[in-house]
Amino acid sequence: MNRRRRFSLLLAGLVVCVLAPVIQGRKAPNIFADTPAGTSVADAGRLDWWRDARFGLFIHWGPISLKGTEISWSRANSNPLCPNKGDIPVEVYDNLYKSFNPTLFDADRWAAMAKEAGMRYVVLTAKHCDGFCLWRSAESDHHIGLSPFQRDICGELAEAVRKAGLRIGWYYSPMDWRDPDCRTERNAAYVKRMQGQIRELVTRYGRIDVLWFDWDGGTIPWDQAATYRIVRQAQPSIIINNRLDCSFGGLSADRDMGPNADYLTPEQVIGAYNDRQPWETCMTLGTQWSWKPDDRIKSVDEVIRILAGCAGGDGNLLLNVGPEPSGRIEPRQVDVLKGVGAWLDRNGASIYGTRGGPFKPGRYGASTRRDNLIYLHVFAWDGPSLKLPGISSKVVGSRLLGGGRVSVRQTENGLDISVPAGDRHPADTVVVLELDGPAARLPAMDVPGQALK
Repeated sequence: MNRRRRFSLLLAGLVVCVLAPVIQGRKAPNIFADTPAGTSVADAGRLDWWRDARFGLFIHWGPISLKGTEISWSRANSNPLCPNKGDIPVEVYDNLYKSFNPTLFDADRWAAMAKEAGMRYVVLTAKHCDGFCLWRSAESDHHIGLSPFQRDICGELAEAVRKAGLRIGWYYSPMDWRDPDCRTERNAAYVKRMQGQIRELVTRYGRIDVLWFDWDGGTIPWDQAATYRIVRQAQPSIIINNRLDCSFGGLSADRDMGPNADYLTPEQVIGAYNDRQPWETCMTLGTQWSWKPDDRIKSVDEVIRILAGCAGGDGNLLLNVGPEPSGRIEPRQVDVLKGVGAWLDRNGASIYGTRGGPFKPGRYGASTRRDNLIYLHVFAWDGPSLKLPGISSKVVGSRLLGGGRVSVRQTENGLDISVPAGDRHPADTVVVLELDGPAARLPAMDVPGQALK
């Protein structure tokens, strides 16, 4: 993944396989991209933990951190059938591993940071498009065991994450821009090695909860049926994203997810309200996926709004950090994650285990629901109160999470929510509405005058 990938697909709605550009400014993204109807192979029980979790940590890391440029995309092109056109010569990029010695890597510290941030699962780039493996792969001569560091990053992180009570997943790029056989007439030989690597990742490290395939906009000759079979035979409960089946323009608006995939993956934008298909926004904390010196990173308030916006749209947020070449995660990034975790300590009931709605996200913010409760996440007040459409249930109680005053007036015309200025949170004021019946029975509805632009 990279901010330089920009694709233009004129389809009805947004095909979420398309990779969106990285958002450059500090303003929290508020784009809710349309996602068309479709079906998922996932049964509800297998996805329950993932839907409840709502928040995960993405980690993009490898020898490229020594250069501070983007992972894979900064590598010069050595395969005309791959889209990268980076400025680091192949002979330089492909030999960075010889100097990669992240002696400050501490898997337990990474896992503890994710847990303190309120994240419930971790996904590591086991192999990105540059072909470098963060485990000792018998299928490759380009892996961590041949670096000065030598230790198995994947193995150590899987153990630490599970010990912290979190779930573990791998990002794996089916594309390998370093492998001269990839997408050529010798592709079958490459795919055999690719499937061997995937088999290693899903059989060596105990239970693996997520497999996150990527797509670079090129052809997809990955023998998908056999590849899925390898994964699901080894890990029957695993959750797999939709990008193994992506093809440029090859997915129609009414079939945006293949029959073997479990969830959609809007990138660098918050997905639209979609309670028909599971989805997860992947987004960088900074402006690129791998570590960048002096990068501009999002504030605590921005991340809170992004997370609430995802949950309010009935999706998850997979927030990315890029560790430094030493193995340390930059203190500025850690501080932001700690701030988000502190907010979740007080307001997590409005995120974890909820579903989106009934009020669709808008300029005002978003809403989530569980049991007989609606959680209003108010980011912006256009005036002294927030006006919402009427609902069929009766509001029998209200309060602010974290304490404070709130007034709710319900009429035939709708709801009028008032919170004194001194009790409003600068990022997200969470108002709890208690209903006389299940919140899930209410239909999802737009909030007039609050459309996102």
